Amino acid sequence: MTDSTPILFDRRLLAARLARAGALGPAPFLLDRVTEEMAERLHAVLREFNAIADIWTPGAALPAERFPGVAHVEIDPTGDEALQLAPGSLDLAVSALALQFANDLPGVLAQIRRALKPDGLLLAALTGGDTLTELRQAFAAAEAEIEGGVSPHVAPTADLRDLGALLQRAGFALPVTDVDRVVVRYDHAFALMQDLRRMGAGNVLIERRRTPLRRATLLRMANIYAERFADPDGRIRATFEIIWLSGWSPHESQQQPLKPGSAKASLAEAVKGKR
Repeated sequence: MTDSTPILFDRRLLAARLARAGALGPAPFLLDRVTEEMAERLHAVLREFNAIADIWTPGAALPAERFPGVAHVEIDPTGDEALQLAPGSLDLAVSALALQFANDLPGVLAQIRRALKPDGLLLAALTGGDTLTELRQAFAAAEAEIEGGVSPHVAPTADLRDLGALLQRAGFALPVTDVDRVVVRYDHAFALMQDLRRMGAGNVLIERRRTPLRRATLLRMANIYAERFADPDGRIRATFEIIWLSGWSPHESQQQPLKPGSAKASLAEAVKGKR
């Protein structure tokens, strides 16, 4: 992490929140969905992976019965983002619902890229920009109305195109990104917030509000949420956007782009031939 890297997240607090979530009894439904999808995606890859690391997943990204011996890289409680992975040591690196809290995501991706053997694979899932958009809007409207200002409650996230560019910048070959949107329904906003606490996904922004919200603001937030984002049966919707990233450590066996000027046919000539 360089001096110019913006520090958005309090990763010491994140580690404490994840530990508290484990003690409370986690709400694993979103992680379960992601890990099931991750196992299916890897099943479609006709490769055998022996040396595997799971980067910061709050749980396990892969089922132990199908992927024994996965090394789990825990979040450093001091907030340090150094992964301590030996260069060229991994066939596969995975991460589920964790990289969105990296302060230096380009640096973390570069560390993973260096740790992969040639033709090693990274497969990761992290939350995207539409995650909890309803909660973000309800909080903003309630605070503006009751308190005359707005403070951040939901973390900013990168979009699909930015993440694809970050994979290329980190040196990954054949980068692919895609998105999955999950809508979960709740009786009310406070039930959603309880699940977020049990995921360890509370507000860990450095610039978060440090004083408790007024009771009136919380109640107004819940009312606005219900007014704007409820289904006909009265239950509210919460959106989770999951962005999938995959990329390979470069290897000579992989498909390579054509070199400039190496095409055997001219586009201009082809267009002329159709006239």
